[in-house]
Amino acid sequence: MWVQREIRLNARPRGFHLVTSEVLSALPELHDIDRGLLSLLIRHTSAGLTLNENASPDVRRDFESWFDRAVPEGADYWTHTLEGDDDMPAHIKATLAGASLTLPIAHGRLALGTWQGIYLCEFRNHGGPRAIAATAWGEER
Repeated sequence: MWVQREIRLNARPRGFHLVTSEVLSALPELHDIDRGLLSLLIRHTSAGLTLNENASPDVRRDFESWFDRAVPEGADYWTHTLEGDDDMPAHIKATLAGASLTLPIAHGRLALGTWQGIYLCEFRNHGGPRAIAATAWGEER
């Protein structure tokens, strides 16, 4: 069984946003897969995807603090500045976070750890709506 579609995420402010439930609701066919994989690719160069702890909001704040300190806006060494002070740092942060995830499917569900969730990492101040290319495949239940 194969399923492929684009998942549209509404615009969000800069930060780390749990989107697990949005991804799952856009892919009801996962319930029909016994064993398989889900591939997610964010189709943007200034946002990323990551899998991490989904319970404490402190994790999201700490992520943002670390990324902002590691890759500062307004640094005098940026040359790609036409789209604003947050643009080039957003590209670097997206490279660090990554653009894709490959997740296991077991018995009709994502086989994630108890405290794991899918994050949209929005690195622009006003990034706009985001698109994720999702492909699920596996043996039918």
